[in-house]
Amino acid sequence: MDTLDTYRQAIETILTEYTKIPYAYGDIRTEAVFDRTNDRYLLVNVGWDDGRRIHGSLVHIDIINGKLWIQRDGIEHGIAKELVMGGIPKDRIVLGFRPPAIRPHTEYAVA
Repeated sequence: MDTLDTYRQAIETILTEYTKIPYAYGDIRTEAVFDRTNDRYLLVNVGWDDGRRIHGSLVHIDIINGKLWIQRDGIEHGIAKELVMGGIPKDRIVLGFRPPAIRPHTEYAVA
């Protein structure tokens, strides 16, 4: 398996685990959306809570030029840590939700 396939599989495995966690309130489910053609991976909350519509991105990861760009990270302890635990090197992960001037001060890739 090549590196990109390894990255894709790690992302999909990690995001799929989050779909198994039930919400304690409302009628809300978490869906994983995988677009391998364009290398976009999402974790989305969908449902209803007390008559209010719930729909939003919890996690958004793109693979761009061989690096994982975390565009949105709504996971309490950070999805980047889980990606590293899943075998992705820190220098292949970009915290895209951080301003470019801040990225050199993180332990992850700049771009």
